[in-house]
Amino acid sequence: MSQLARPIPALYAVYVLRSTKRHASIYIGSTPHPPRRLNQHNGMARGGAVRTSKDTLRPWEVMILITGFPSSIAALKFEWALTNPHLTTHISTEERITTRAPRKKGQRKSRKPIHSLRSVVSNLHLLVGVSSFARWPLTLHFFVPEPKKAWDNWLKAKETTPREGIKIMEDYEPDEGSNGTKSAEPWGIRALPLDYAPIKPYVEKAHNVVKFEREGNCVHCHEALESGKGLQPMCPHDGCEAMGHLDCWSKHALKGEPKEILLPLSCTCPSCGGKINWSDMMKELTLRVRGPKEVAKLLKKKRRTKKEIAAEAAAEEDI
Repeated sequence: MSQLARPIPALYAVYVLRSTKRHASIYIGSTPHPPRRLNQHNGMARGGAVRTSKDTLRPWEVMILITGFPSSIAALKFEWALTNPHLTTHISTEERITTRAPRKKGQRKSRKPIHSLRSVVSNLHLLVGVSSFARWPLTLHFFVPEPKKAWDNWLKAKETTPREGIKIMEDYEPDEGSNGTKSAEPWGIRALPLDYAPIKPYVEKAHNVVKFEREGNCVHCHEALESGKGLQPMCPHDGCEAMGHLDCWSKHALKGEPKEILLPLSCTCPSCGGKINWSDMMKELTLRVRGPKEVAKLLKKKRRTKKEIAAEAAAEEDI
């Protein structure tokens, strides 16, 4: 299946690793499954990369994770640009801050620049704001304090604020308790949802409306919606089943935006008045239209175990 025919992935992330033994050693990559990928880099599972395979650098840790990409191709483009800020065309010549290292005597080619925490964070600032990526609903996750501090220092030095639509999240390793033990609660990349479970109620609501042909009229133009035909996004808010033509939703969301802007960021539902993140609505729509197998898997009811059935029977007898 081509990338264009797939639903927006539940998760596809660009990650920045650093060696816990030598913080100056940094590696950038992308993956749909950060915990598994980190295990590969640390030699706990097959795979990984040559650059992260040295025992003198392991274990590695994720210090920054960027999520919210509309496809794996989008994530790969961003990863390449962040890995090669001296070459990417997404950064203009005037703004470029990373260039090739000067050639040493006897070398035929100039050297590829070495990543540092400061350079990665600075280029991350540039990339999330360029026109190619500025409308993407990206979230920056910081799992160690140093890159977040570097991010804030960059904003302070430039006297600016993060661009609209970007989210910043911090999740650091919990401190040890008074008894010297750490919390068993997952944190960092191991606390991230890797599937569509967070939007299951939304997916189920839309699935049932389409299944029983309750689409009704477009919430915008009020024309009747043809059941099961065309692209018809639905409001994600609980209790609201407002649907409409994709084109109508888009025009509604882009009101007041410059004419050259094609990708909405958010809008309000004309029916319930709730705020809608465009990316959330598109994730459900593409899953409904392009991912019937994923929807079936998500909505499949788990078979009850004998213990659960027996417990329910015992509870009924006690009533």
